[in-house]
Amino acid sequence: MLAITRASLRAILRSPSAVIFSFAFPMLFIVIFGFIGSGGKLAFKISIDKRADTLNPIFTSLKTIPGITLVDKSEDSLRRDLEKGRLTAIVNIEKSVDTTKVKAPYNIQLKSSESVNPQNLQVLNSILNSIIANINKTTFPQAPTVATISQEVTKIPGRNFRTIDFILPGQLGFSLLSAGVFGVAFLFFNLRQQLVLKRFFATPINRTYIVLGEALSRVLFQMSTAVVIVLMGAFFFNYTLVNGVTTFLEIMVLSFLALVVFMGFGFIVSGLAKNESTIPPFANMFTLPQFLLAGTFFSIDAFPSWLQPICKILPLTHFNDAMRQIAFEGASLSDCWMQIGVLVLWGIVIYAVAIKVFKWE
Repeated sequence: MLAITRASLRAILRSPSAVIFSFAFPMLFIVIFGFIGSGGKLAFKISIDKRADTLNPIFTSLKTIPGITLVDKSEDSLRRDLEKGRLTAIVNIEKSVDTTKVKAPYNIQLKSSESVNPQNLQVLNSILNSIIANINKTTFPQAPTVATISQEVTKIPGRNFRTIDFILPGQLGFSLLSAGVFGVAFLFFNLRQQLVLKRFFATPINRTYIVLGEALSRVLFQMSTAVVIVLMGAFFFNYTLVNGVTTFLEIMVLSFLALVVFMGFGFIVSGLAKNESTIPPFANMFTLPQFLLAGTFFSIDAFPSWLQPICKILPLTHFNDAMRQIAFEGASLSDCWMQIGVLVLWGIVIYAVAIKVFKWE
């Protein structure tokens, strides 16, 4: 088994396509997104304070603003979301009790955290000011203003969420899925087509060791790429590893599990393909939807609501979510039990199908 592993690993390292898809493409994307910062269309989530007055035109107008998603959770959950940068602000709209002392009928107070992008807070303030100005022209022409926005934003401690903190997990998932599907599919198809697997099968070597030897070489190579990708992000672009070495090791365990699951897709493709030209179409059926819909390049919140449930059942989505929670939020593997459980379920189903379609010749 170890001899097969060494030989297969040497063959992988000599393959330009394996190196390009595993190293070059993810590195290129990481460098590009690492340098461009956090530009692009602004879209963020806010919550309305439980004590806020929602029977007012400001709240009604705020609900209709494109790019703003209103979140309704418990106070503890909202505080955690603020600390982790998932939520831009908690908005409290208070009705003035004594209108003789306070000119505006309403006062708006924002609560945010240090992990929130300041640009989002500025945009939120601009949106609120625009809403107030429009209401002043129509509903409250006799009053100086319908509401005032407090200049003091209450902030709680938090970490700064950078673009690299979102894009690197997606690119690592991109690398693992590409290698797991395309690498395994082409490898085992070629071994079968050249009758190498048939010769292996005729030897005294246990068939399990044959498959494990080939699979182990792929795992070793791809895990080395995972190490390089994560360390490059950490040292060159300040990718967040909250608990240092512990977080790094948990990411490697998660990457190993995901790679094993993704390799199952490759076994299925190699078993179904009739010739080498049919491998890319089969492989793309498994990879392309996940590259586009699993939060690899941008958040799935950007998709229509009817499409998001489909995004949330994909295995790459759960790898990306767990990766971001472990790296940025400081979650442990046990905290990501749901995402890991979904990956394991996918693995069981995938390998059950792979066993059925696997061929030695």
